[in-house]
Amino acid sequence: MTSSVDVQTTTPLDLGPARALSCRECGHRIPLAAEFACAECFGPLEVAYEFGTITRADIEAGPKSIWRYRNLLPVPADVDSYPNTDPGLTRLVKADRLAAALGVRSLWVKDDTGNPTHSFKDRVVAVALAAARQLGFTVLACPSTGNLANAVAAAAARAGWESVVLIPSSLERAKILTTAVYDGALIAVDGNYDDVNRLATELAAEHEDWAFVNVNVRPYYAEGSKTLGYEVAEQLGWRLPGQVVVPVASGSQLTKVDKAFRELGELGLVEPTPYRVFGAQATGCSPVAAAFKSGEDVIRPVKPDTIARSLAIGAPADGPYVLDSVRRTNGAVEDVTDAEVVEGIRLLARTEGIFAETAGGVTVATAKKLIETGQLDPDAETVLLITGDGLKTLDAVQDHIGPRATIPPSAAAVREVLNRG
Repeated sequence: MTSSVDVQTTTPLDLGPARALSCRECGHRIPLAAEFACAECFGPLEVAYEFGTITRADIEAGPKSIWRYRNLLPVPADVDSYPNTDPGLTRLVKADRLAAALGVRSLWVKDDTGNPTHSFKDRVVAVALAAARQLGFTVLACPSTGNLANAVAAAAARAGWESVVLIPSSLERAKILTTAVYDGALIAVDGNYDDVNRLATELAAEHEDWAFVNVNVRPYYAEGSKTLGYEVAEQLGWRLPGQVVVPVASGSQLTKVDKAFRELGELGLVEPTPYRVFGAQATGCSPVAAAFKSGEDVIRPVKPDTIARSLAIGAPADGPYVLDSVRRTNGAVEDVTDAEVVEGIRLLARTEGIFAETAGGVTVATAKKLIETGQLDPDAETVLLITGDGLKTLDAVQDHIGPRATIPPSAAAVREVLNRG
């Protein structure tokens, strides 16, 4: 893999309705490019759009993937003609048994375990790859806590690109294997995710043809999370839920779901009804929850110590914007212990038949805690985002579950076990 001296394209960029990059702090705009920080104030950049007329019928007639929303994303109109993993349009499950267990009147689970590599990261990577192609990159890369590693390696393999994936060496074995199988350059780094992320930023400056999806093309990558919000609204019959609970790692997903709901209302695709956004963190890595509870605007970095490794980002880049979203919508950010995470995984599995990874356990357990503390309205229609498959984090539950008994091959032995309960 070699570095090019310039990744600027020789033809005009075609990123659909995207028109510029805009600073989230000072509003300064620059042309579409591989940039992620404002040159004026060092604030984060995000995509600014000029949307045309978009109708529900247009969306419903589109592909059965996130590309049905391409007119709302920074991707070219023919994005689905290039080899990609075609993520999205995962099921929205009416979770009546879980609702009864939690004491909620109306509950839905957005089950994103059905994506190609079994997490929501396929969404953001697909959008990042489309933008990276337009920007002239040739290698797909990332620092990752696991799910993103899977998604980048798979997307690069499908597209015929090389990949470079950096992970903490302590990552769950299942996530290491499900990245390595795609045969890209998988590199384990001694340190936590924040160490890995700093290394990725350094490498992005050295290798100009490497698209680090969550570094130098982050503004485009982050927009992929909007598709979760779009799908929830469409699957509810083009309306917004009263409440949504979202796991928080970097914080980008929560802010983009909020952005999606606002965009749908502004475009007249849904009635812009009030909604509340709640963030979920593990206690062992809960800097955003800590800031929310103390009434602060500054996120104080922490050293992660939790089984929910996919959420173990001690210095979340979008943490302050999570606070903005939950405060503006009258929501909250709460955290739960590792024991509660395991119980959340088991509760979702036994009530709805959905096996979530630890991030899903965080979401379910947080929803339970929010209800018990009176922060979440049990009478409002609620959506929980389940963003990854439990097969990726088997080590989190392996000491807590297993056969009821080991018996000789006889019916009497089976009856004895069942009678014991």
